[in-house]
Amino acid sequence: MCPTDTALLVVDVQEAFIPFEPDGERIVWNCRRLLDAAKLFQIQTFATEQYPEKLGPTVAPLAERLDSPAAAKTAFSCGECGSVFMAWREAGIHRVLVCGIETHVCVQQTVLDLLATGFQVLIAVDAVGARFTIDHKTALRRMEASGALLTTTESALFEWCGKSGTAEFKQISALAKEKPPIADN
Repeated sequence: MCPTDTALLVVDVQEAFIPFEPDGERIVWNCRRLLDAAKLFQIQTFATEQYPEKLGPTVAPLAERLDSPAAAKTAFSCGECGSVFMAWREAGIHRVLVCGIETHVCVQQTVLDLLATGFQVLIAVDAVGARFTIDHKTALRRMEASGALLTTTESALFEWCGKSGTAEFKQISALAKEKPPIADN
């Protein structure tokens, strides 16, 4: 991934979901670090909200970092917001790093749709989640078998950075050194 050819997609990290996610705090923390790095490297970002009238808005730590409000959708796939993907393609973006909730529903359907339209898709596995482990693990396997690449938040941060000895590296290093909200293996 390179900052000029990659976009970050934050899928449905909403207030109603977090209390039911076993790793909700970790997901929010990692999505926030990805958004901070994206801003540093001027990577285009986009966020969605699933039926926000009933499920609430994007959680505050992420909403305050978005360049524009999250797009409301009712379809599980973010493909419903297709104009952003066309704009990314026109801007030379052909990779999308995906994070968000829930791995086996909105994240998976979005990833499969992005792959079908020719994007290279990466999933930050420590920045996605589902209520049940079986759903999370099965969805990751299915998406990987379909062509998505699995990565981690920290790996993405340093891949975007590319080298040490820069001002950006110092900021990425600081993000990497942050203490996670819960023990992270």
